[in-house]
Amino acid sequence: MRTWKVGELAKQTGLTVRTLHHYDQIGLLSPSHRTAAGHRLYVESDVGRLQQVVSLRSLGFALDDIRAVLRDGMAPLEVVRMHAARLREQIRAQQQLADRLERVATGLRANQVSPDDLIHAIEETTRMEQYYTPEQMQQLNQRREILGDDRIREVEAEWPRLMDEVRTEMRAGTDPSEPRVQELARRWNALFAEFTGGDAGIARSARAVWDNETSVHGMDSAEMREMIGYICRAKEAKQA
Repeated sequence: MRTWKVGELAKQTGLTVRTLHHYDQIGLLSPSHRTAAGHRLYVESDVGRLQQVVSLRSLGFALDDIRAVLRDGMAPLEVVRMHAARLREQIRAQQQLADRLERVATGLRANQVSPDDLIHAIEETTRMEQYYTPEQMQQLNQRREILGDDRIREVEAEWPRLMDEVRTEMRAGTDPSEPRVQELARRWNALFAEFTGGDAGIARSARAVWDNETSVHGMDSAEMREMIGYICRAKEAKQA
């Protein structure tokens, strides 16, 4: 049976001895064995539990919540998949930022970069953290995991098509009570519900992004707010 002393495990995982001691003290991760001299000895099952703890911490769970999740028996596979989904989302965000920085670099080489270009690069680094709490980010990543990559790609392709249809009716002055606008509103609300999972707090945070930003993912926020207002009027017309 392979075992690790606390110092060995700390060194190999990049954690500190103090952290492992703390996890032991609060009952989050206690070593399965001790030497005759009382030194902690971790075994493979302890390492497996530690990996779950680290993944859940990365997902934004508080230590008390992690203890409850593990006590309730969340499968290790589910924890790993949630963590992987979060990393994929971070990779996508980082790729967007990398593309922005490459454009800035091109401008710098040509001596044509403006302060606005630099500000946009900074903005994309920090924007989402201003609107969504760690708990909401966790929920959003769980939603992505539940929906799956195939459905996410379908939704990402559907949004532009739907917005084009809404834009057309809005610019044509079509009354929001018209059946075709009502159907657009139904599709809009269904896609939005897939994103939020029906969570009112996430819905408010998402709306705050559009209310406070001039553009999101290259889309003009003012036009998006106009379309949201049009969809809201369609909802009100249905309820009247």
